[in-house]
Amino acid sequence: MIPQQLTLHNFFSYREAHLDFRGLHVACVCGPNGAGKSSLLEAIAWAVWGQSRAATEDDVIHLGTLAAQVDFVFSHQQEIYRIIRSRHRQQGGHLEFQVQTEAGFRSLTRRGMRATQQFICETLRLDYETFVNSAYLRQGRADDFMVKRPGERKQILADLLKLSQYDHLAEKAKGRWRQAQAQVEVLTPTLAQLQTQLDQRSALRQEMATLEAQLAEWQAQQQADQAQSHQLQAVQRRRQDHQQALALQRQRATHLAQQRSQVAATLTQQQHQAAALAATVAEADPITAGWQRWRALQAQEETLAQQGSQVQALQQQQQTLQTAHGQAIAAVEQQQHQAQSQLTWLDQQLADLATTLQKQDAVAAAQAQLQAARAQLQALDQRQLAAAPLWQRQQQLQAELDRAQAHLTAQIAALDRAHQQLQQDLASQPQLQQAAVAVGYTLDQLAARRAYQEQVREKGLERRSFMERLQANQRHCELQLAQLDEKLQALQDPQAVCPLCDRPLDDLHWQLVRNRHKQEREEVQQDIWAIREQLAVSEREIQVLRQEYRDLEAELAHYGDVLEQRGHLQAQLASSQSAHQRLASLTAERQHLAQCLHQGHYGDDLRQALATVTAELAALAYDERDHALARGQVDRLRWAEIKQADIKQAQRKQAQLQAQRPALVAAIAALATERAHLAQSPQAQALQDLERQIQALGYSLAQHQQVRADLRAAQPWADRYAALEQARQTLPAVQQQIQTLTQQDEALAAALAEVQAEIDQRAGQLAQLADPQPELTVLAERLAQHQRQREAGLARLGALQQQLTHLDQLETQAQEQQRALLAAKGQIRVYQELAIAFGRNGLQSLLIETILPQLETETNHILSRLSAHQLHVQFITQRAGRNRSKLIDTLDILIADAQGTRPYETYSGGEAFRVNFAIRLALARLLAQRSGTPLQLLIVDEGFGTQDHEGCDRLVGAINAIAADFSCILAVTHVPHFREAFQTRIDVFKTPDGSQLQLSL
Repeated sequence: MIPQQLTLHNFFSYREAHLDFRGLHVACVCGPNGAGKSSLLEAIAWAVWGQSRAATEDDVIHLGTLAAQVDFVFSHQQEIYRIIRSRHRQQGGHLEFQVQTEAGFRSLTRRGMRATQQFICETLRLDYETFVNSAYLRQGRADDFMVKRPGERKQILADLLKLSQYDHLAEKAKGRWRQAQAQVEVLTPTLAQLQTQLDQRSALRQEMATLEAQLAEWQAQQQADQAQSHQLQAVQRRRQDHQQALALQRQRATHLAQQRSQVAATLTQQQHQAAALAATVAEADPITAGWQRWRALQAQEETLAQQGSQVQALQQQQQTLQTAHGQAIAAVEQQQHQAQSQLTWLDQQLADLATTLQKQDAVAAAQAQLQAARAQLQALDQRQLAAAPLWQRQQQLQAELDRAQAHLTAQIAALDRAHQQLQQDLASQPQLQQAAVAVGYTLDQLAARRAYQEQVREKGLERRSFMERLQANQRHCELQLAQLDEKLQALQDPQAVCPLCDRPLDDLHWQLVRNRHKQEREEVQQDIWAIREQLAVSEREIQVLRQEYRDLEAELAHYGDVLEQRGHLQAQLASSQSAHQRLASLTAERQHLAQCLHQGHYGDDLRQALATVTAELAALAYDERDHALARGQVDRLRWAEIKQADIKQAQRKQAQLQAQRPALVAAIAALATERAHLAQSPQAQALQDLERQIQALGYSLAQHQQVRADLRAAQPWADRYAALEQARQTLPAVQQQIQTLTQQDEALAAALAEVQAEIDQRAGQLAQLADPQPELTVLAERLAQHQRQREAGLARLGALQQQLTHLDQLETQAQEQQRALLAAKGQIRVYQELAIAFGRNGLQSLLIETILPQLETETNHILSRLSAHQLHVQFITQRAGRNRSKLIDTLDILIADAQGTRPYETYSGGEAFRVNFAIRLALARLLAQRSGTPLQLLIVDEGFGTQDHEGCDRLVGAINAIAADFSCILAVTHVPHFREAFQTRIDVFKTPDGSQLQLSL
C-alpha cells in the first residue's frame, strides 16, 4: 500500500486539508505538540480500516461540525484504489471503495459497510492489527524485546504472530476429549442395563399369544348376544310405530281444536271492528265541520309563509354585505396584528441577544480552563502508555486462570449433560402418568360415544319406520281426494243424482251435497299437507342422524389404537424406575468438582504471578477514573469554543435586527389610518337601505307561529275525516266476513268428532302388544360385561406390544451406544494428540523456532547496514539447566561486535538503538510477509525527542540506509534539529480554522 493523495474534511483537528504523496520517498512530518501530526496518520488508518484512537465513533468529527470525511488514494500491486469514508454525527457512516480504470474510478463497494470493509482487507491482505505492528512503528515500542525476560519475549513474539488461535484450538481439543471421556463413563453401565432388559423378550411373546386366543373367544360371544338384541329391537320398533300413529291422531285433534279457537277469535275481532266502524259513521256532522276549519287555517299559513320568504331573502342580502364589510375590516386588523407581533418578536430577539453577549467574560474564562484540562489529559495519556504492557500481562495471566477454570467447568458441564439426560428421562414420568390418565379418560369418552352411536342407529330405524307409515297414509288420502274430485265433477250439473243413493236431487239438497263434498275435500287436502310436512321433517331428522352416525363412526375408528396406547404408556412407566441410582452417582461426582471450582484449588502459580503484576500496576498509581474525569473535563469545557462562535454570530444578528425596527413602526401607523376610512364606505350605506325594506314588509314571526300552532291543533279533524270515509267503505265487507267465519266454525266441530273416534281405535290396538324392554336391559348388561373383558384384554395386549416394541428400540439403542462407545474411545485418543499438538510445546513452539531463523537473518541484514557490519545478533531458544542434563526453553538474545559477545546493557545508546531498530523493523517485515503483502509503507514515530543531536543523526542515517527497501517512509517528530535533516518535510501547524499542512521539497 503506497499512499498517493489524502483529503481531510472536518476530521479531528482538521477542517479542510489535502496532501499529495506522489513524488515523496522519505519525508518528515513535523510540527509542535498538539498540531495534528498523529491525526494525519490516524486519518489513513481510519479511512482504510475504520479504527482510530477516538473513544466513540462521533469523536473523529471536528468540534462544532456535523460530518467528517476522509478521501484516501493509494496504489497496491500495480492498481490504484480510492477509499472514501464519512461519518455523520449520531446518524451512522458511509464507506465507498473504488478502483481506477481508463474511464475513471469504478465502484467496488459491496452491500453494507461490513461487507465492503471485509473486501478491502481481502484486497490488501492486511488487517489493522498487522498494520500497526508492521508498517507503523509506534513510540516506545523499539526495545520491547530487549527489556523483557526471555519467557516474556517468547510471549510477545507469539502475540505478534497471533499464535493465541492455537491456544483456543488446544482448549477446544481438551474440551472435546473431556466430553468423549464423560461419554464413555456414561455409556459403559448403560449398555449393561440394556442387555438385562433384552433377556425378557421370549416370556412376553408367549403371554401375547395366549391373550390373542382369549380375545377371539370373547368376540364370538359378543356377536351372538348382539344378534338376539337386534330381534328384540324389531319387536320394540313395531310397538313404537303404533305409539307414533296414536300420537299423530292426537296431534291432528289438537290442530283442529286450535283452528276452531283461531276462527272464534277472528270472529270476535271482526264483530268488534264492525261496532267501531258504525260508531264512526254516526259522528259524520261534527267531523265535517272541524275539517272545514282546518282547511281555512291552512290557506292563511301559506300566505304568511310567502311573506316570510321575502323577509328571509332580504336578510340574506344583508348578511352577505355584512360579511364582506367585516372581512375588509378583519384583513386590516390582521395586518395590524402581524406587524405588531413582528415588532414584539424583534424586541424579544434583541433582548435575548443582549443576554448572550453578557456571557463574553465567562466564555473567555472557560477557554482558559479548557487549555489547562487538555494539558492534564496529555500527562495522563503518557502514564497510560506505561501501564498498558502491565495490563496486557495481567490479562494474559487472567486468561490462563480462566482456561484452568474452564477445564473444571467443562468437566462439570459433561456431568451436567449426563445428569440432565437422566433428569429428562425421570421428568417424563409425570408426563407419562398424565398421558395414561388422559388415555383412560379418552377411553371412557369413546365408550360413551359408542353407546350413543347405538342410540342414534335405533332412532334412525324408528324414523324410517314412521316415514313408511306416513307414506301409506299419504297414498290413502290421495285416493280419497281423487274419489271426491270425481264426485264433485259429477255434481257440476244441477240435474245430477245423489252419489250415494242415485236418487234425483232438488236445488236445496243439490247445494247441500255439493258443499259437503267440498268440505270433505278440503279436510283430506289438509291431511295430505300435514303428512307432507311430517315427511319433510322426518327426512331432515334422518339426514341429521345419518351425518351424526358417520361422525361417530369416524370418531370411534381409533378405539382399538387408544387401548394399545394405554398399554404402551403403562409399559413405559414401568421402565423409568431404574434411572434414580445413576442420577445419585453423577450428582456426587459433580458436587466434588464444583467444590474444587468454588474453593479455587487450581492455578496457584498463575495466581502468584497475577498478584505480582497487580502490585506493579498499583505502584504505577495510574487510575482510569482520573483519566476518564480528565477526558470528561475536556469534553465539558468544549462548550466554550462553541459559545465563542455563538457570541460572534449574536453581534452580527443584533445589528441586522436594529436596522429592521423603524420600518415596522411606520407600517403599524399606516394600517390604523386605513381602518378608520372603512367605517364610512358604500357598503355601510347599503346595509342601512336593506334594514328599511325589511321593516316595510311588516312580517310578524309570532303571528306566523300562532297560525302554525292553530293548524297543528286542527290536524286531528283531518285525520278523523279520513277515518270517516274509510269506515263508510269498510263496514259492508266486515259484515260479510262475519257470516263466513260462522260457517267455518261449524265445519271444524264436525271434523274434530271424527278424529277423536279414530284415537280411541288406535289406543285399543296398542294395548294388545307386549313391551320387550326388560329382556333388552338384560342383554345390554351382558354385552357391557363382554365389552369390558375385551377392553381389558386389548389394553394388556397393547402393553405387551409396547414392551416388545420398546425392547426392539432398546436393541437398536444398544447397538447405537456400542458404536458411540467405540467412536468416543477413538475421539479420546485423537483429541489428546491434538491438545498436545496445539499446545505451547507443540505447533506454537515449532512455529516460533521456524520463524526465529528468518527473524535473526533479517535483523542481521538490517543491522549490518546500520552499523557497517560491526554488530551481529543471535537468538538462542534453549540453554542448559542447573544440573546440565536437561535443556530449558528460552529466548535469549546475544549481541556481538568486533570485541566479542557482551550483555545488552554494556552497549552505548546509539548501538542499542540500532539493535532495537533493526529487531523492530525485522519484526515488521516478518509480519507483513506472513500476511502475504509486501511492506512498502513505513511510518516511524519512535519518540525522537529523547535523542540528542548525535542520536538524531544516527537515526537519520538508519532511515536513509533502509530507504531503498520502501516506497514511502514517513518520520514523525517535533524536534527542530531532526526536521532540518530531511529535504522533504510536511509541516503541520494549528490555526483558528483548524490544523493546516504545508509541503516543503
